[in-house]
Order: sequence, then structure tokens, then C-alpha cells
Amino acid sequence: MQAALQPIESKVKKVKNGAGREASERVIRILALTLLISVMSATTFTIVLPEIRAEYRLTYAQVSWVTTAYLLLYAIGTVIYGKLADHYRLKNLLTFGLIFFSFGSMIGLAAQAYWMVLLGRALQAAGAAVIPAAAGIIPVRYFPPERRGRALGIAMTGLAIGGAAGPMITSLFMSIVHWRFLFCIPLITLIAIPFYRKYLNDAPREKGSIDWLGGGLLGGSAALLLLAITNEAWLPGVGSVALFLLFLLRIRFATNPFIRLELFRNRSYSLVLIIAILNSGVGYSLAFLSPQLLSQVHRLAPHLVGYVMVPAAIATAILSRKAGKLADDRGNPFVFYVASSLLLACFLLLSLSVGAPPFYMALTLILGNVGQSFMMIVLSNTLSRSLPQEQTGVGMGLLSMLNFISGAIAASIYSAIIDRGASSGWLGVTANPAAFVYSNLYLVLALIHVLLFAYYYVFFGRAESRSKRQNARFVQETSQQK
Repeated sequence: MQAALQPIESKVKKVKNGAGREASERVIRILALTLLISVMSATTFTIVLPEIRAEYRLTYAQVSWVTTAYLLLYAIGTVIYGKLADHYRLKNLLTFGLIFFSFGSMIGLAAQAYWMVLLGRALQAAGAAVIPAAAGIIPVRYFPPERRGRALGIAMTGLAIGGAAGPMITSLFMSIVHWRFLFCIPLITLIAIPFYRKYLNDAPREKGSIDWLGGGLLGGSAALLLLAITNEAWLPGVGSVALFLLFLLRIRFATNPFIRLELFRNRSYSLVLIIAILNSGVGYSLAFLSPQLLSQVHRLAPHLVGYVMVPAAIATAILSRKAGKLADDRGNPFVFYVASSLLLACFLLLSLSVGAPPFYMALTLILGNVGQSFMMIVLSNTLSRSLPQEQTGVGMGLLSMLNFISGAIAASIYSAIIDRGASSGWLGVTANPAAFVYSNLYLVLALIHVLLFAYYYVFFGRAESRSKRQNARFVQETSQQK
């Protein structure tokens, strides 16, 4: 009887696995669309800050809070949602976050005063922060390791398309309607809620207590650090250090801390996290330095700067899925070496061609943006494999938050270096004094990527190569015995 039932049980299992795979494929595509809208919402308001400033008669410091408030809550929210996802159903968190995202949009759309615009952006960020948290969790929980790279690649496609479409959508809105209608864009994410609720069949997770005090200390430390960076003020920086020290004491002695010390004692996780933070800061130069070089050295108008950067975003959207598939087929180290080589080539070429026509820069940025996309996919994939199942939410959420902070710190450093300028170009490739500092900066970034390449090879590449040789030797010995 049992033998007769085995074929039936096998068929039922195959049907369930097939249905689960179909659901996960649909979820990752919905996630890509949600990421696309989220990125567009985050970037579009940066372009219309002059319009908001003029309408409400604000200073530059006042109007900058439209982006600063969003960044603060978005960065902190990712790790909080990640922690919550370790205790509650992810589909419920997504439902709450997307509704809150849209609620903030309605507040902003109805704004008649500047404080309502700020409130709308703050509420948007508090809800939208669930999206990057989910983007780190869904590929880990719903895809096996052998298909996880491809899932991350699909999600990265949404990020790339959103980054490319943001400036174009903003220009279109500004030519047709008032800037306030940009608040309508996030309402599209409401369409995704029924699909998340249908296909995210996550089981109820253990609801143990959450260390809100520890979470508050971590969030406060991150917020003060970002304020210190964006406002170039030392007092918030001191406050950030003080809160972070209290956070370390809290996780050391709390019974159930917000982040367990075991997470940082995980050697693989900590090593990859260091690479990811450094890479995020270096990669941020592509989005931060390039527009300034085009406007200050080449004297391009803002809309033309956007056109120069669009080809790189399009290429990234097309090739991101390829990176994920390569990670699944050839392994994470192979994709890391490809990504690092692309970024190294990009920074070297940028350093050598700062005075060349913008057309050359558009082609060179393709190497950098594609390389950065590949790098983010492989680092997320590597990081996810080092996490135990019960810590995937907070572990991936922490990665997202630290990436935001790394970008903010990098932007501050780049700004200070550009303001100081350079008396000469180290490579002697341009006679334009305004271009010296950019050429030197790109050269330093290329050298940093050489160091990251060596760091990764020492701690991960050699181990992977050793493992492959051992597997090959085992297969050979087994075949000889047969």
C-alpha cells in the first residue's frame, strides 16, 4: 500500500513545488515594479527643489529638508521593517507600508503650505522604507540559493529602470502639470497589494518581544549621523556617537536585543558587510560626481546631463538579470571579479578622459553602472547565504541602512574635495584646471577598487577556488572507483 502511494505523493510534491516556484516568480516581478516606483518617488523631488523653494519663498537650507527628511526616515525604516519581518508576516508589513506610502502622497498632493509638503514626504518615507527591506528579504526566503542570484537581478532591474525614468518623468510632469502631482506616482503601488497578499504565503513567525529601546538607539544614532553629514555640524555627530555607544551596551546586556551580537560574530557576514559599505560609498560617485563634472567642466544644462546618464541606466536594466544568472551558474566570486573589473575600467577611463566630449563619458558610465549593479547583486547574494533564517530580516535591513549612510558620507567627502579643488592633475591628461580634481578623484577610486578586489579574493575567492578543486577531485576519485 505504501509503495503504491509513493508515486502519488511524488506527483503531489512536484505540483506543490511547481506552484511555489510560480508564486515566487510572480512575487519577484511585482517587487521589481514596486522598487521602480519607489526609486522614482525618491529621485523626482530632488529635481523640483528649486520650484518648491520659489513657490514657498524658502532658503536653500529649508527646502533641502524635502530630501533630508525622506532620506532619514527611509534609511532608518529599512532596518526597523527588516527586524519586524523576523517576527511578523511580510505581506502584512508590505500592506501597511504601501498604504502608508500612499497616505503620505495624499497629504502632499493636498498641501497648501510647506509644512504639509514636509509631512507628506515624511509619511511617504515611513511607508516606502518597507520596499528596500522586502527587496532584501524576498529573494532570500522565497528562492533557493541556486536561483537567488537571478531573483536579485530581476529586483535590480526595477531599481535601474526607476533611476533612468525618474528624471524623464519629472520633466514630463513639469511641462504638463504642477510639481505637486509628483505625489501621485506612489499611488500606483496600491495595485501591488493584492498580489503580495496572494503570493506571499509566509507562515506566521515567532512573535517574541522586540527591543524597541535598542531599535530607537540605533535609529537615533543613524539619524543624528545623517544630520551631521548633511548639515556639516559636529554636535549631531557627537550625539550620534553617544547613542551608538548606548546601543552597543544595550545589545550586550539585553535579554532579547534588537540586533544580536551573534550577527556581528558571524565572520562571513561582517566581512561582506565591510566590502558592501565601502563599495556603496565608491559607487555613489557615479551618481554624484558625474553630473557635477558635466555641469561644471562641460557646462551642460541640467536636462542634457540627464540624457548623458540615461544610456548607462538602460544598459544596467538590460544586463542586471544576466548578472544574477551568472551568479547562479558560475558562482559569486566570478561575478564579483567581472563587476570589479568593469568598475576599475570605468574609473580609470573617467580619470583619463575628464576633458573628452560628454559622449565618451556616456559610454564609460555604462561600464560603471553595470559593474555597480553586478556588485550589489553579488554582495547581497553572498551576504544572504551567511545569514541564519531567523536573522535574514534584520541582517538584510542593516545592509540597506548602512548603504544609505555610506552614500551620504561619501557625498560629503566628495563635496569637500571638489570645493577644495586641485592644483594639478596627477595623470596630466587635461589642461582644464576645473577638471584636475575629478581626474584625481576617479584615479583614487580606481585604486580603492583594486584593494577591494584583493580583499575579496583573500577572504572569499581563495576559499571558493579551494572548494571547487576539492569537489572536482572528489568527482574524479568517485568516477575512478566506479
